[in-house]
Order: sequence, then structure tokens, then C-alpha cells
Amino acid sequence: MTSTLLSTRSSYVAGRWLDNPDAKTVETRDPGRPDEVVGRYALATERETQEAIASAAAAAPAFAQTNAAERSDLVYDFLRLWADRQDDLADIATREMGKARAESYGETSRVFFEARFWAGEALRGGGQTFPSTRPNTDIRTIRQPIGPVAAITPWNFPILTPVRKVIPALVNGCPVLLKPAMQAPGTTVIVAEILHELGLPAGVFSLLLGSGRETGLLLVESPEIAGITFTGSTEVGLGIATRAAARNARTQLEMGGKNAAVVSQVEDVDRVASEIAGAAFTASGQRCTSISRVIVVPEIREALEQALARAAQKYVVGHGLEEGTTMGPVVDRASFERTQRYIAEAQSNGARVLVGGEVLDPSGESGYFVPPTILTDVAPGSPLAVDEVFAPVLAVIPVADIDQAIAVTNETQYGLTASVFADNGSVARRVAMASRSGMVHVNHGTVSEGHIPFGGVAQSGQGAYGIGATSTEFFTSLKVIYDQQP
Repeated sequence: MTSTLLSTRSSYVAGRWLDNPDAKTVETRDPGRPDEVVGRYALATERETQEAIASAAAAAPAFAQTNAAERSDLVYDFLRLWADRQDDLADIATREMGKARAESYGETSRVFFEARFWAGEALRGGGQTFPSTRPNTDIRTIRQPIGPVAAITPWNFPILTPVRKVIPALVNGCPVLLKPAMQAPGTTVIVAEILHELGLPAGVFSLLLGSGRETGLLLVESPEIAGITFTGSTEVGLGIATRAAARNARTQLEMGGKNAAVVSQVEDVDRVASEIAGAAFTASGQRCTSISRVIVVPEIREALEQALARAAQKYVVGHGLEEGTTMGPVVDRASFERTQRYIAEAQSNGARVLVGGEVLDPSGESGYFVPPTILTDVAPGSPLAVDEVFAPVLAVIPVADIDQAIAVTNETQYGLTASVFADNGSVARRVAMASRSGMVHVNHGTVSEGHIPFGGVAQSGQGAYGIGATSTEFFTSLKVIYDQQP
């Protein structure tokens, strides 16, 4: 188990690593060992951020002219170097944001699948042809890169999400400026190292280490940035949307969720409980797609609650690098304390704890560990039923029937994903069609696939869906060409 302190790392701009001895620095700490400093990072100044933007703008015309084969080969070259850095990536991700190392390594592995998909997309970027009402006229569509884009990424998937934005940007011919969340930026330094080794033209990729209020704001408001692709909280995402709209910049926003699992009559209740628990407690519940509420009808309630408790008790909570750990801490003290407040408030409003609830060290001094927690008798409309807690806390909301289940499912501001478990296909279809969400999973948890469009409605998303081919709609503009022969 490593405890080596990273040297101070800096931003990567215009094909070089910045070296500013006067730069402000920040440290990251291990949420499983809060007294341990993991990394030290020099923050980009306003001047350096503007230099990165100018460099991207200068690189955009030439990079837009690179051909499909070059962009596809770039992805495969990236993956060739990626294979040698998987252990480094997994270690730093676990130490900075806390998830079990197996989960961090899983992120590095999924990069291969998603990036290979985009290597193929580079060669599938065709348009459409249309018949004309005029003689000797051909009509076709093409897609062209929109220009420099800013990619603002979260701490909860510090490996996969940055790559999920950077690779499609490059495949679609857009220079990209990556600004990671500063709770866990170490993996993006490795991404920059790999792209530097590939010898990209200066300005095609930049890494900007800095806060959202400063560096992020400069990117969002810059007239040279054609679009902003963001994953994070709804509050921040809506702020980006407002500022981007003022100058008609394009946005792709993947925001929060309060995802429900509706459970009707099922025969294999243990399988259902295992699916729900996996979706609720993976990454300590710190996923936008985490199931955080179970809406259950009376006929199956008791059996389901017992099965959920059994499933939750199988998790081994500990430091992410310790052998046998299956669930690590939450990311920081603020999250740790907020989670305790939600649990206490729910209990004061009549909810009962089925499992978990109590933390070993309420102060968090020995680590921000929250055990898998399930509360039942959570009232519809209460804070735990509608707010995104982003922690390993599952609310069981009893309802009278499927009609009420659908109403409760749709009572939050969010609309990212939902699940329905029902042996009756008609019931499952009805819930799936009535759920106000961008994605619905029938009889399984909320795990997405790396080639399928991913996104939400309401306060969970805006703009082109990400991950799959629909992401091209964000990175490119459609052009219609009328070609009449003389």
C-alpha cells in the first residue's frame, strides 16, 4: 500500500507543462485517511487559462482538417499507452476520492471499450443524401467540428468521465480544454501525460487545474469556447447553462439524479435486492445513476426489506486500497456530515433504520466512512425522498399501488434514470413508459453501457446525450449542401 506524496503537478497548456513558482497550490487528501496528503497541484492563473484558450482557437482550423483515419489511429495510440498506466490511474483515483480499488481499476478497463467505440465512430461520420425537386441537384448533409470545447468533469468518476469527453472531442475534430474537479485531479494529469507523449499539436489538448469559480468561469464565458460539456451537480450545471446561453454557446449537461426503483410483485426477491443494493452502494452511492429510493407495493414490502438488509450487510467498508474492501468512504468531510444530517432528519420524521445508520467515528477523524444504510417508512416528498444525497443511503418508500408508485417516482426535480422490477410485463412496461427519466432499466439496476446514449430530462440533463453516438451532435454542427450542376 503506497503512501508516497505526489510532487507538485501543474497544468498543461499549448503543448507544455506550466512552471510557475508563484502559482497558488492546493492539496488533495485521502478520504479514508484524512490526515494523509495525496497530491499537491499548482492552479492555473487567469493569464495561463487565457493562453490555453487562445492556443486552442489557433489550433482549431488545422485540427478540423485532419482525416478520419488519423483521428481513429490517435485513439488506438492513446489506448496503447493507457494499458501501461492502469495501475497508476487506479491507485491515485482510490487515494483521492476513496472508492474501492477494484472499482477504480474497472474504470480504467471500461475506457478501452468506450474509446474503441469512438475509434470506430471516426470512420462512420457520414451524413445523409436527399432527393431534390430541382433538376441536376444533389443535396447532402455533413457534420463539422464546432471548434474549441471545454470539458468540466467531476470527482466521482475521475478516470472515465474525462476520457469520455476528451476522446469524442478529438475524434470529432475539436480542440479540448479539460478542467477536472479539484477533489481528485490526479488521474487527469496522467491523461495529459499520455496525450503529451502522443505529440498532439500545441493547443489541441490542454489540462487546466483550477476551481470552478475561477478557471471554470473563464472557460464558460470565453467567446472562443464554442461549447461546454459538463458532468456534475444540477446547481452548477444550471449556472453554466445560464452563462453559456448569454452568448449562445452550446452545452452538454449531465447533472444530478434521485433515481427510483419501483418494485411490484416478483418471485426472486433476493435477485432484485442484489440488483438494487449494487446500484445503491457501488462507489459509496456517489454516482449520478445510483438508486437512492425504493418505491414498493404492500404485497412485496416485507420480503424486499429483509432481502435488502441482507444484501447491504454483505458490503465490507474500509479503505479503498485494503484487501477485501468492497465499499470505501464518501469523498470529504462536507459529504460525510451532510449524510449524517439527512439520516437524522429522516428518523426525526418517522423513518426507521433497517441497517446501517450509525457511523463508527461521527467526527470523521479516522476516515469519512458511512456504512450502507437503508431507512424505511420514508415519507413521499420528504427531503430523503426527493433530495440527491450522494451517499450510500437508500430510502424505502411504501406506497399503496402502482398508480401511487408512478406518482412518487416523478415527484422529484430530477429525471436521470429509473428501474422497475416486476414479473408482470404489463406492469413493467407501464412504469417504464410513465417514468419521467431519460433512461429506464427493467428488471435490473442502473448500470449504463459504453456505446449507448446516456442522459436525463428535467433537472438532470440538457443538450445531446453523451457516451454513445449522440454525443457527436454536441461536438459538431450540421451543414446542408445544395449542389446544382450547371
